Amino acid sequence: IPWVGQDIVEFIWGGFSVNNATLNRFFALHFVFPFVLAALALMHLIALHDSAG
Repeated sequence: IPWVGQDIVEFIWGGFSVNNATLNRFFALHFVFPFVLAALALMHLIALHDSAG
């Protein structure tokens, strides 16, 4: 992505190269993401129940 691509890559990697910070970020993401999805699914079901849809 022009202009911001390198900044995005460095943010995701946690630096200029793939290292321990990168692994920690992806581990945290893989741990938290299922809980976020479950919460969103629960909110969706509650909204459907409330609207009788």
